[in-house]
Amino acid sequence: MSSARTARAAVYDAPNTPFVIRRYPLRDVRPGEVLVRVTMSTICRSDIHSYHGLRPNPCPGILGHEIIGVIDQLGADITADLRGDPVAVGDRITWTEYFHHGESYYRDVHDMPQKSAGVRKYGHDLVAGDPHFLGGFAEFCYVLPGTGILRIPDQLSDEEATPINCGVATVVAITEAARVGMGDVVAVQGLGLLGLYACAIAKSRGARRVIGLDAVADRLAAAGKFGADEVIDVSGRGSHDVVAAVRGLAPPDGVDAVIEVCGDAAVIPDGLAMLRTGGRYTLGGIVTPHADVTFDANLLVNKWITLRGVHNYHPRHLIQALDFVAANRDRFPFAEIVDATFTLDQLDEAFRRAAERTVLRAAVVP
Repeated sequence: MSSARTARAAVYDAPNTPFVIRRYPLRDVRPGEVLVRVTMSTICRSDIHSYHGLRPNPCPGILGHEIIGVIDQLGADITADLRGDPVAVGDRITWTEYFHHGESYYRDVHDMPQKSAGVRKYGHDLVAGDPHFLGGFAEFCYVLPGTGILRIPDQLSDEEATPINCGVATVVAITEAARVGMGDVVAVQGLGLLGLYACAIAKSRGARRVIGLDAVADRLAAAGKFGADEVIDVSGRGSHDVVAAVRGLAPPDGVDAVIEVCGDAAVIPDGLAMLRTGGRYTLGGIVTPHADVTFDANLLVNKWITLRGVHNYHPRHLIQALDFVAANRDRFPFAEIVDATFTLDQLDEAFRRAAERTVLRAAVVP
């Protein structure tokens, strides 16, 4: 590669300030690395939280971690993906949203590589240092050692494939933790991308009834296409009314599982109240610090409630997410979730639309 080769990136200098297009040098890959030409990156809700300063994120940096692209350069020692399938220059790939290289107590002892000390995430790194390109809102991205990569089947469109390495894999982990199974009644709090996939995956895992809750009309309308049997518009309704509506759809004593993917800690008391005795509550959307909430902890004991949180995912969940989308693309209209496309130069507009929820998932195509 020529030492003069450069590429563009939309740089996040500080919260709530316009993105700035800058050029940075591209270098040849080193052992264990892959250089990817980004074909699409989508705006995750956590990107919006970072942009608004609601969660810590290094500045200046390149946001974006839901990324896919085509291999431009391949380290000499990289020959296969997580599944063992061969990879080569020109292949389209996705990869784990985080990376960790070296010894890891949490990976080796507790099988939680996503919680390794010193783990780093794409879209959460400084742009000034080598190799500069570690986020999705740029023309290229380096995939560093300790990342799990996966080749994308040709039949999947970019719109179907891009959310897999964040939203879909995370929901696979959440529904696994929630132990959603045959005959369950499941309530999903929040019908953004995570919520729509939660409905679809819960239904595919054998849920008898899936109930979706949201306040946005377009999301409520979309949920039926993704496996929700019932939807409840929570706008303007009090907690008692919402809980009663859910429990009325889950006789005789409430739902088996509640999945929170709306990012609002205030819904937790409602979620607990929806559950039957012995029910499971899994939180996956509350990722901003200081999300304080008060609830009656006696409910956990008296009703045998299991309360769990899920953050990030295991590499196996990425494989399962890709397989789920590939197997169910004719059953659920996954491509419709990515409903607006922008260029790097339009990133400010894309973030504004995504923050206003006038688009479900905004895609950036460099």
